Amino acid sequence: MAKKKLNIQKAIKKPGSLTATAKRAGAVKKDGTIKVSWLRDKAKGGNSKTAQRARFALTLRKLSKKKKK
Repeated sequence: MAKKKLNIQKAIKKPGSLTATAKRAGAVKKDGTIKVSWLRDKAKGGNSKTAQRARFALTLRKLSKKKKK
């Protein structure tokens, strides 16, 4: 049986919303990426939408590192 692929595009409900929040907080670097320290700080924020999105962004970051190897 073939290995089932994850459809990450469906998991992202509102693309760009975390980036917009980070821009308002001044946590976006000059190259357009979000500071990892800001993501980790927001990920500890309980059950808010921003905390959920930050945790998901950190998870996606781990997935992209696995693909590069």
